[in-house]
Amino acid sequence: MGFVFSKIFKKLFGSSNSFNIHIVGLQNAGKTTILYQYNLGKVIETTPTLGSNMEEVNHKNVKLKVWDLGGQKSIREVWDNYFLESDAVIYVVDSTDKSKEDESMEEFQKLLKNELLKNAVFLIFANKQDIEGAMTADLIAEKYKLSDIKTHQWHIQACSAVKNTGLGEGLDWVVDKILEKNK
Repeated sequence: MGFVFSKIFKKLFGSSNSFNIHIVGLQNAGKTTILYQYNLGKVIETTPTLGSNMEEVNHKNVKLKVWDLGGQKSIREVWDNYFLESDAVIYVVDSTDKSKEDESMEEFQKLLKNELLKNAVFLIFANKQDIEGAMTADLIAEKYKLSDIKTHQWHIQACSAVKNTGLGEGLDWVVDKILEKNK
């Protein structure tokens, strides 16, 4: 019921310019590093996320609640608990880990079919582009069959979380799409 009233309030009185973004992907893809690049502007030593982290990030005069959800299989089973009122999903792919390619594609497809995310925009980060042998964003787009997606707005962005390259461009796209949807 609260969800309905918050939507009505936004329509009547304008958007509060505060939105929810969820960063997901398999373990060790770089999700937490991306979150702290957005929030602190630097790399910090991290350990695998057990559960979630939430940081508020201001970008383009918009307040974002950015949720970093752990990527271990046992934690992926409870991702749905976080997705209510999700405006965007940032799906992080470790572009260097070919051994988890099929598992990552399967998890991504589950997200696209998730009813709680039907109104979310999707940014796919092809992370770790600074490492030799990384799959390109174009190759990941082809393997994930992104051009077949008709249910969501999406964008793929090559990036390096540790070098802080491509992250700003990706978040710019997310914020622009969220604001377009909430006019």
